[in-house]
Amino acid sequence: MTGSDRPTTAAPETAHRRYATALLLLLFFASGFAALTYQVLWVRQLGLLFGSTAQAAALTIAIFFAGIAAGGWYWGRLAPRLRSSLWVFGALEVGVAVTALGHFALLGVFHALYPALYAAVGHSPALDTLAKALIATALLFPSAFLMGGTLPVMGQHLVRRRDRLAVTGTTLYAVNTAGAGAGALAAGFVLPVLLGLRDAYLLAVGIDLAVGVCAMILAGGRTDTRSEAAPEAAVVAHLAPVPAVGDLGRRMIWTVAFVSGFATLAVEVLWTRLFAQVLQNSAYTYALVLSVFLLALTLGALAAHGLSRLGRPPPRTILTALLAGSALATAASPAAFDALTDGLSYLGTGRGWYGYLAAVAALAVPVMLLPGTVLGAVLPYLLRLMQTADLAPGTAIGRLVAVNTAGAILGSLAAGFLLLPAVGAWHALVLLAAVYGGLAVAVAWTADIQRRVFVVALASAAGFAALVTTPMGPRTIWLDTARGERLIALREGVQAHVAVVEQRGDRILRVNNFYSLGSTGSLESERNQAVIPMLAHPDPRSVFFLGMGTGITAGAALFFPVERVVVCEILADVIALARAHFGPWVNGLFDDPRAVVHAEDGRACLRRSPERFDLIVSDLFTPWKAGTGNLYSVEHFRTARERLRPGGMFVQWIPLYQVSDQEFGIIARTMGEVFPDLVLWRGDLFPSSSIVALVGRVDAAPLDPAVLVRHARALSGDPELPAALAEAIALCFYAGNIGRSGLYDDRPLNTDTNPLIEYLAPRTESAVASRSGRWLTGRFRDRLYDAVLTAVDPGEDPYLGRLAPEQREYVRAGLAWSKRTRDTDATNRPPDTACPLASADAGARGRHALTPAGRFLPPFRP
Repeated sequence: MTGSDRPTTAAPETAHRRYATALLLLLFFASGFAALTYQVLWVRQLGLLFGSTAQAAALTIAIFFAGIAAGGWYWGRLAPRLRSSLWVFGALEVGVAVTALGHFALLGVFHALYPALYAAVGHSPALDTLAKALIATALLFPSAFLMGGTLPVMGQHLVRRRDRLAVTGTTLYAVNTAGAGAGALAAGFVLPVLLGLRDAYLLAVGIDLAVGVCAMILAGGRTDTRSEAAPEAAVVAHLAPVPAVGDLGRRMIWTVAFVSGFATLAVEVLWTRLFAQVLQNSAYTYALVLSVFLLALTLGALAAHGLSRLGRPPPRTILTALLAGSALATAASPAAFDALTDGLSYLGTGRGWYGYLAAVAALAVPVMLLPGTVLGAVLPYLLRLMQTADLAPGTAIGRLVAVNTAGAILGSLAAGFLLLPAVGAWHALVLLAAVYGGLAVAVAWTADIQRRVFVVALASAAGFAALVTTPMGPRTIWLDTARGERLIALREGVQAHVAVVEQRGDRILRVNNFYSLGSTGSLESERNQAVIPMLAHPDPRSVFFLGMGTGITAGAALFFPVERVVVCEILADVIALARAHFGPWVNGLFDDPRAVVHAEDGRACLRRSPERFDLIVSDLFTPWKAGTGNLYSVEHFRTARERLRPGGMFVQWIPLYQVSDQEFGIIARTMGEVFPDLVLWRGDLFPSSSIVALVGRVDAAPLDPAVLVRHARALSGDPELPAALAEAIALCFYAGNIGRSGLYDDRPLNTDTNPLIEYLAPRTESAVASRSGRWLTGRFRDRLYDAVLTAVDPGEDPYLGRLAPEQREYVRAGLAWSKRTRDTDATNRPPDTACPLASADAGARGRHALTPAGRFLPPFRP
């Protein structure tokens, strides 16, 4: 040890020492800030490599926590024998920066190797999981292992008296956790937009380097003059003894640390799922929820700090009260959440961006912050009971954190993969409240008989409160009863709540309450998402669908003489419910031997597969949902192009009712970077909830009208279908040549490292909710269509080069009909009446009828 590490007397600290301590706390805050920045970015990067699934995220977090736990135990054990714990703290921070910097090189290698590795083991889920675990361990564990040592080593440096272990330890824990909360906020709100993910990561590396160098300078850059490091026993002997305070025994302390870690992280997972039912589920929302939880842990540590200073009541009584309070707070949270959200109503309605954030905070404070403060006080307060143990400060802190983190790993996994699917979020919280109550009983049972009686009564009261505050039939989904909605099926899966809802005879598939994946009521437009691009392809034999939803779109591909249809849907529960409840509408998708459906992340599935396709169809994705922006990036579009056969087409469907001109322009510019031959097709002629397809082509061959006619006759089952009718119906959906228009050449690119869509779209969604922003609907949609056709007139469009002048007029006729239906019906279902596809003054070859969705297939009759 250096002189600064040697035990001191109880004399008041000098001003110099106070300033030095304040500086060390500032460094420790910065260390926590960098650590959470790393964690947020690591989860994202490994999600890009493995897929944005719950399993991949859980694996990443588990390995990160395992590194923290192992580091806490190892460095805590080593801390008493260090010659300069402050210097080693600095070295650890530098080590974190260096190993984190190596992340770039390793990630590039793994991105190159993973497709080949998956090809070797992908047939075995167990081997695939093992491969992912090995890769994640190589990327995360070294840095996490070093991070885990920072708290016990800093504790070893600052705790100079045994009776100061709790006071100093809780201060360190609070400061570091506060830094982590600030890091989560910065990584979620500021850094990705301001710097991009790569530079944000480098900023965290720079912070760690600065912290490490400053700590080493403060330590004097030298070790103690003694030739050997002091053994642990010698260090403990220097610490002033304190009177016994009714020690629980180490076994009970370790038990409380482990089980409370299990319960606390499990509760956090469940709370996050509850919030997902009423929020926009963007990267901002998740960052805010995580930050509130970390703030709760910070306040809990500060509460433990204050409680540690009390002389009365005995520490065991305080710990019992904290555990009982945790039980009550956890049991009450479902009813509080239900009441404060008015039965799981969406919070974003009618609010601007800051109003939305305020609404989230107003919900998070009573549901998460206040209860979380009680939960968060348990672990740091255990340091008060560790003061009587014959352990050096660093060892006590390191072992406590290691045991608690090990419990946290299991708790987060159990909540996501066992409790949610088995009993649902509401009842899982009640079970975890019982875990806290059981801990309270166990702690108090070691005391005298009077205290036992008190605790049993308290536990009984907690159980009664849980029964009273938790509804017998808790609401897990919001239903619009005014529209006659009723629940048909619900699964609380590992990644999301998935439900089938019936509304006036139509079936709707929803995720997390408010995100629709399709409906039988929009059968024709959902089929069009497959039919329209397949009409334009000369011979679509092999088709890949990124995203499935109800399965109606992918099933429509089977109307064509395809040889293979591959579907990747990220949510296994979506597949199960679509199979069970949408069978009559999916054209045999789940039974046809030509089709295969995978429960995998579509981007990862496409990237690691060596198979090539004639057509890749990417589903409608809500732009502001966390992770969705990855499906609009340059890197993803490049992967898609590599998976296309000669003459292949990549189709990206976009909901105009969920993007503004800003997001649409960025997506179009980004896709045009990879597919210079980029054209736009309408998916329907509806007045408001319109969808469009950006179609990127490998080859610049013009559209062949004979192909349209051949496919139309095959689909309709009428070999005598007039060619003019087939051409008219198909060409009315063509909207123009985006690639040649130059309309969006000045827009920025959306990339994996600069995810503009993911961070701009949530703000736009809130702006639209408050009427200060506009989707591309109504007249704004028409302006888009007009701009594209004005920039590249159909008569000069090279994609229409094989069309006769009169055939090109069907394009203008489609635009005219689209405008005509704009204001016909607020329900988005314009009358199914005949309309002229082209008028006589436009030089048309006849007059034909068209429905708003268009139709080659016969009407569906289940």
